[in-house]
Amino acid sequence: MSILALSVSHKTAPVDVLAHFALDPTASTKLVDALLASEHIDEVIVLSTCNRTEIYAAVSRFHGALDDVSTTLADFASVSVPDLQAVCAVYFDEGAVVHTFSVASGLDSVVVGESQVLGQVKAALTHCQALGSVGTVLNTLFQSAIRVAKRVHSETGIGSAGRSLVTAAYEVLTRSHGDLAGQRLLVVGAGAMASLAVRTAAEAGAAVTCANRTLTKAERLSAAVGGAAIELSELPRALRDTDVLVTCTGAKAVAITPADLTDTPVSGIVDLALPADVDPAVADLGIELVNLERLVAENDHGTGAEVEFARDLVRQEVTNYLGVRRSAQVAPTVVALRSMASSVVAAELARLDRKLPDLGTRERAEVQRTVSRIVDKLLHQPTVRVQELAADPDALDYAAALRDLFALHPQSVAAVMSTDVPR
Repeated sequence: MSILALSVSHKTAPVDVLAHFALDPTASTKLVDALLASEHIDEVIVLSTCNRTEIYAAVSRFHGALDDVSTTLADFASVSVPDLQAVCAVYFDEGAVVHTFSVASGLDSVVVGESQVLGQVKAALTHCQALGSVGTVLNTLFQSAIRVAKRVHSETGIGSAGRSLVTAAYEVLTRSHGDLAGQRLLVVGAGAMASLAVRTAAEAGAAVTCANRTLTKAERLSAAVGGAAIELSELPRALRDTDVLVTCTGAKAVAITPADLTDTPVSGIVDLALPADVDPAVADLGIELVNLERLVAENDHGTGAEVEFARDLVRQEVTNYLGVRRSAQVAPTVVALRSMASSVVAAELARLDRKLPDLGTRERAEVQRTVSRIVDKLLHQPTVRVQELAADPDALDYAAALRDLFALHPQSVAAVMSTDVPR
């Protein structure tokens, strides 16, 4: 089973195009179900954040699976397959492992080193586990990616400043707008991004109001920082008492236009939603607008010694992961070889029974133990060494060599790998 990853992100597509691929949890679930209908796909995880939509799949055939993934995602985004191909990146096997580890570690983020994506990776894994779309291959990959990401953040300094998409946006805004201290700040949304925006603004000294369709969610966020809470329907009135607006809903129902901001004191906006909550034309009113498109253009792209150290760590972990995976792929052949040897021992003992029908029970048992020990000793060193050698990325295909040398039937190896419960 191989790993395929298809990514549409801030690195491959403009933000306005990326918005076409944004998925809420309901759409993600439908996409997973549609992908599992493919005869070439056995496992699926969908990861959708404010700057990426990605599909990870355990596949039996690369080209067939890629065709199905591309067609299905293009259909969900209402774009043509050629248009999708122009704005996506495809990773396979080793490349897919590198990409997964890099994404989870924050090395592929708009703000390099941010840790919020790790929570999003965990959430995607949990969501797809609940859907039953995750098996051994993707569970091992994502659990390894989560472990590697934790190691990157604990052993390198790339996340030591606590930077995130929110803090990066505030930094860009305050360069021209001034400090948030004393500002009346309105946060629209109640998700993880909104929660971080509320806490960060409050710590900077802003007076925070939270707005959300569900008032209880807004109240929960505002209570943590001693702020106020309003329902989304009160937004027009609240804007008349707002200096800085922060939106991160991604809901198509929220669409703030220049007309909504005319005759309001709003002088700065941070829009971290995908699709965007705020019409870019508001900048024509003289309002400082920091949106995803601007962040992608202005943010650093991951340079420096700490980032390179983190990338080296990821490369080391990828090598280790692939070595273990290659060794594991030899295991079914080793098991099939030992099974064949057991069959040979059983056949020879049966022949001995026919030749020496008067052989005593104790004597027969001793012969069986002796023959089995000889076979085990003859097979032990070669099977241990073949698993060790298989971990080398430049090694020969030792599993194939064993199958050829001992004339192992492919079906006997496949039977070992099967997870079907006998009926």
